[in-house]
Amino acid sequence: MYKALYRTERPETFDEVIGQEHIVRVLKNQIANNTVGHAYLFCGTRGTGKTTMARLLAKAVNCTSDGERPCGCCDNCLSIKDGSFIDMIEIDAASNNGVESVREIRDSVNYPASIGRRKVYIIDEVHMLSTAAFNALLKTLEEPPEGIMFILATTDPQKLPQTILSRCMRFNFRRVSETQLAGQMKAICEKRGVEITDSALKLLAANADGSVRDGLSLLDQCLAGCDKTLDRETVLDFLGTVSEGFFLELTEKVCVSDTSGALLLLDEVLAEGKDVKQLLNDWMAHYRSLLIAKYIKDAENLLNMSGENIEKLKKQSQGMDLATINSSILTLANTINDARYSTQPRTLMELAIVVLANGIRDGGAAPATFIESTASVPMPKSRKQVKDRVTAPEIRQAPRESKPESPEPVASQSEPVQDLASASAEASYDMDELWERVWERLPEHGSISMVRMNTSLAGVNEREFKVIACSDFVRDLAEKNTEIITKAVADEVGRPLKMVLKSANDAVDLEEATVKSIDSSNDEEARKIAEALESSFNIKPRIE
Repeated sequence: MYKALYRTERPETFDEVIGQEHIVRVLKNQIANNTVGHAYLFCGTRGTGKTTMARLLAKAVNCTSDGERPCGCCDNCLSIKDGSFIDMIEIDAASNNGVESVREIRDSVNYPASIGRRKVYIIDEVHMLSTAAFNALLKTLEEPPEGIMFILATTDPQKLPQTILSRCMRFNFRRVSETQLAGQMKAICEKRGVEITDSALKLLAANADGSVRDGLSLLDQCLAGCDKTLDRETVLDFLGTVSEGFFLELTEKVCVSDTSGALLLLDEVLAEGKDVKQLLNDWMAHYRSLLIAKYIKDAENLLNMSGENIEKLKKQSQGMDLATINSSILTLANTINDARYSTQPRTLMELAIVVLANGIRDGGAAPATFIESTASVPMPKSRKQVKDRVTAPEIRQAPRESKPESPEPVASQSEPVQDLASASAEASYDMDELWERVWERLPEHGSISMVRMNTSLAGVNEREFKVIACSDFVRDLAEKNTEIITKAVADEVGRPLKMVLKSANDAVDLEEATVKSIDSSNDEEARKIAEALESSFNIKPRIE
């Protein structure tokens, strides 16, 4: 029967172990000096060699060789390898976690080793034992009979009682480096007559995430589906992910707020059967690569991609600020965590695309591009400034949804202008200070927090207050919370006011429409419109 690679390629001597040299050195010295302890605790993430090291230690203390131990050739070593050595007992604490199982161990330690020098108990996933089982094990673990040794292995040492930890010699297993993993996998491929490219090795090692077992399982899968050559494209296909070109294109569309294009691009890839969760992990890795490329000049050794794509990555990273990269990573990290327990991971990834493309940062901060465009949103103080504002390059370049060439009448895009023109004396407020006091009255969670961080108070008069949102998305969120926002403002200013809600794009379009109305004729009504826009609000820009 076929055995998986991680079973057939298990190290038989200490010298074959990779990534845990600090532990191997200590154990070899103890064996050579005959100072092996009675209780060991091996801690570390999955696939780093805890069980393998426990078996090697069991071999070493029972090896009959006169040279370096374990030799891997004597009868005891061979018996432990094939699982027939009666003096080595392996117990899975996940399925034998009751006090009865520990009592059986406590009774059996009274009998000495039958064949070897020591009877070795290996308890895997020891953190799964119950409290009663730990208590039953304490005395035996502290003072076992002569010739008895315990080796405990766990991925969660923090779950173990301090009374257990204090009775064991603890070793912490490290994640294996990608270089060591790649070297081991290359040796296995050479032994099997398979040619594997360096880029494929790097990709497999990166996806192993420091786990030897995970790396060998991935390699086993790839070897089963290839002939005599294993390249990067084949590995990508087996992993269920795509090339870097996809993430470069997806990130580019998100950066230019092409939400539709990004969603359609995702749909094309998912139609090929790619795994959503894997795509999320790889997209987050892409942002990590952007971070590395932005701050490290020669980052080729840190980036697992072709030279051509590295150049594209560097160019893309220079067009992004740190805040944008940081926010994107946090958003994707939260999405990955949510997708882990969701039955609809695709929906979560699509939502992440929409959020990133619309400039909604994790934590509520708006992107730098929005700060530049909205600095000009508050209404100017004269008709000349209106005209100048509209023709300014930064306004013409402001990202927004396409509008019809012929704008609607100004009155239909905004609040009733005639009423604004007839409003009485303006109230005098510090807009930033007033807006902060308003939000102190509201809870900081959900959509409320997002609205708070992505809106500004543009003006207040006796009847109304004007709010500018960074995008249509945020404006819609604010509209859904109109009632509580309006109540908070009323409580702060001492009278009820109506909220006039606009997005940044709406404000720019309103200015353009006003200019066209003034230039088209000397109509008195158009002038009243301009005067109303000028005088009805006490405007103080949020961002100067």
